[in-house]
Amino acid sequence: MLDQIVPAGAPWNGVVPRGKLLRITDLEGQQAVDFLCYNAADPLERYHAPNTMKAAGSVFLTTGHKLYSDIARPIFTIEEDQFGGHDTIGGCCSAPSNAMLYGVQNCPGCRENFLAGLACHGLGRRDIVPNINWFMRVPVNADGRAAIALGVSPPGCQVALRAEMDALVVISNCPQVNNPCNNFNPTPIRVQIQD
Repeated sequence: MLDQIVPAGAPWNGVVPRGKLLRITDLEGQQAVDFLCYNAADPLERYHAPNTMKAAGSVFLTTGHKLYSDIARPIFTIEEDQFGGHDTIGGCCSAPSNAMLYGVQNCPGCRENFLAGLACHGLGRRDIVPNINWFMRVPVNADGRAAIALGVSPPGCQVALRAEMDALVVISNCPQVNNPCNNFNPTPIRVQIQD
């Protein structure tokens, strides 16, 4: 139904019909992919990190976990995962957070990509919520300390999600070069929608 290469640092958005599979492939390895999803018919219903983490019993997502909405309905189910332990807490990078954390100016990030993708659907800043980061690790220590870790996904690593409703998806193929989530080298990904 769709097979597209998303360039390094670029956004992607589209609707995944109910029952179809969204497959994301980290083509070259070590690439974080920021992800938001919504009910395509009513985007006020959107991904909800707390419901998802509570249902999973974990802050790290993998096969069998569901991505729940703010009204506790599943939007996607993770059908296949070659990575294991995708991040739910690191959020998205942005020009303001890059300035705050790394002291760099005019360095746009995933928030700006989300805004570009959301604008195609009449959505905007109010519609950005805490997101999932596929292929990204944010280890949490026993004392609660956490930090974004070096990307470790191998080339060709995939995650496949089954849509539980017609789902609007907005992706940022993360452009971050100020922390190790992409090994300081953003690369392309592949996005497919399949039966």
